[in-house]
Amino acid sequence: MKILVTGGAGYIGSVVSESLLDKGYQVIVIDNLSTGHRQAVDTRITFHQGDITDREFLRPILRSGVEAVCHFAAYSQVGESMVEPLKYYRNNVGGAISLLEEMRDAGIRHFLFSSSAAVYGEPEEVPITEESRLNPVNAYGNTKWTIEKILEDCREGWALNSLALRYFNAAGASALHGEDHRPETHLIPLILDAALSPGRDLVVYGDDYPTPDGTCVRDYIHVKDLATAHVLGLEKLRDGYAGSLNLGNGRGFSVMEVIQSAGEVTGQDIPHRIGKRRAGDPAVLVASSRKAEAELGWKRIFPDVGKIIEDAWNWRKKFPRGYPD
Repeated sequence: MKILVTGGAGYIGSVVSESLLDKGYQVIVIDNLSTGHRQAVDTRITFHQGDITDREFLRPILRSGVEAVCHFAAYSQVGESMVEPLKYYRNNVGGAISLLEEMRDAGIRHFLFSSSAAVYGEPEEVPITEESRLNPVNAYGNTKWTIEKILEDCREGWALNSLALRYFNAAGASALHGEDHRPETHLIPLILDAALSPGRDLVVYGDDYPTPDGTCVRDYIHVKDLATAHVLGLEKLRDGYAGSLNLGNGRGFSVMEVIQSAGEVTGQDIPHRIGKRRAGDPAVLVASSRKAEAELGWKRIFPDVGKIIEDAWNWRKKFPRGYPD
């Protein structure tokens, strides 16, 4: 089965592509390399550099025998999305529309969508389930929610089979692929950068939240467990399954717990300082993934935050400056 992976030179897209190859799928990757890395694309993969908003670019690729699409290509910086919302709507929503139009015209009906916990906004309940209220609080989350609604309409309009997977905090690494965002904003790679380069200013944003140690609690899921869920999701799509599913660890870890665990993994003290709270940061964000477990037969193999950090650390030691672009 030939699978098109958009954004396959990015963090999650590259690990999912690796898992698909391991399962015997033929993989094609599209990426414009605005945030992805050419070195993250496996040599066994056919790679096309280009933009998903360009239908002329998409057309021959989608008509080359592609049977399903895994869609990861999107801008994802929450803060930037609030300053430049039109950039996010043009790329994320506009790109998804171009992709879906060309899929429809090519007769492709299986679509696996990389959504986000950002569709929930400030949670009214913990753990968050798929029945929790959707109320994004930033432009990035709104683009993901908008695309999910478009997918629902496409199911009605032309029988598209689509599955939206709502991630919480992806972390960790495979042996080949890890996090290399520029600039980096995610907690675990920032902690590891501080371990590798003492003197970096690692800020803990607030220590007065209503949590056991006063720092925010987040749900970290190993990127390899995410990849497994995508492979299972593709199999379900072929059976006609459609809907939205949460993918998370099922428990939360505070910022200070992650820092402590990273110190144990690296054998180093992690220098950090306490800063002010960031506006809009909820105290606790934890997912319920029971529905994904039941519907996909999915199980987390790496739920321990220490293992997540260990794999990220091993990759970072191999590539201390990230991919050698």
